[in-house]
Amino acid sequence: MAKANKQQVKEAREFLQKNVQKDDTIFFVVKRVSNSGMYRHIDFYKFDVKDTFEEGENRVRKVWLSSAIAKVLGYSFKEQTQSVGVQGCGMDMGFSVIYNLAHNLFDDGYALKHEQL
Repeated sequence: MAKANKQQVKEAREFLQKNVQKDDTIFFVVKRVSNSGMYRHIDFYKFDVKDTFEEGENRVRKVWLSSAIAKVLGYSFKEQTQSVGVQGCGMDMGFSVIYNLAHNLFDDGYALKHEQL
């Protein structure tokens, strides 16, 4: 995927601002790790659970964030796994991306919680 242009970044940022609030928990799944362990494909989601719902209606809404996160933070997006390409090791790279997202959206790297699925 080619690098996102300014309009795509703006739209992705608006999407994230609409769907991610301070203190939300962002969930992630590591879909692939390189043989060297230095590169990962990580998929990011947020889940909204409704307190009230009607029969037949979904109580849980899944919001896929990976593409928007890649555009806003300048990470590569991996079409094959529909995930964010993240380089690095020696720390929780899912946390690293979520910390950078929280810093970008709220000027506070700890404004979002994270959990690996």
